[in-house]
Amino acid sequence: MTNKETLTRCPWSGDNPLYIDYHDKEWGVPLHDNNKLFELLCLEGAQAGLNWLTVLKKRRGYQQAFKNFKPEIVATFKEKDMLKLLTNSEIIRNKLKIFSVVENAKAILRIQTEFGSFDKYIWQFVGGKPIIHNFSQLGGLPSQDEIAISMSSDLKKRGFSFVGPTICYAFMQATGIVNDHLISCYRYKQLQAT
Repeated sequence: MTNKETLTRCPWSGDNPLYIDYHDKEWGVPLHDNNKLFELLCLEGAQAGLNWLTVLKKRRGYQQAFKNFKPEIVATFKEKDMLKLLTNSEIIRNKLKIFSVVENAKAILRIQTEFGSFDKYIWQFVGGKPIIHNFSQLGGLPSQDEIAISMSSDLKKRGFSFVGPTICYAFMQATGIVNDHLISCYRYKQLQAT
C-alpha cells in the first residue's frame, strides 16, 4: 500500500488529517446510498457561510442529532425537537439550517414516492453517470454549472432549502456526480476506474 504522505492530492486537502481522510475516501466517489446522499446535501447546506472543515468537525454530531440522516425519522421531528437542537453544541446552531434539514427530509420522502429513491432522482441530472472533468488547477474548478443550476431550481420547487446552485455543485463534487479531482491527483484516475 502506498504511503499516504507521498501521494499527490488536490491541494485543497492540505495537511489536516480530517481533510485528507475526506479527500482520500469520500470526495468524488460516486454515491448511491439514499441516507448518505441526504446527509451530504444537508452538510453542504450547513456549510453556507462557513468552511468545510468546520462542518467535518461537527459531522458526528450531525449524524447523532439527525438520526444518521434517515429521512423517515427526521421528517417526524416536531418544532420542539428542532428548537432543542439549537442548544446542541455538536452541530451548527442556526435555526434556519436546522429547520431546513427537517423540511428537506419531508421533501425527500415525496421524491422517494415519485421516483422510487432519492438516488434515482438526483442522478437523473447527469443521466446516471458521473461527469469526469479534467482540471489541472484549482482555479479552473467552477463554483456552479448548468446542471447545478437546474438541480437547485428543481429541488427548490420540491420544497428544499439551502440548495442554491453553489451548494448543489459542491454536493455534486462530494457525491461523485462530478469528478473534480485535479488530473495530477492520485484519486482522479482511481475514480475513473470505478
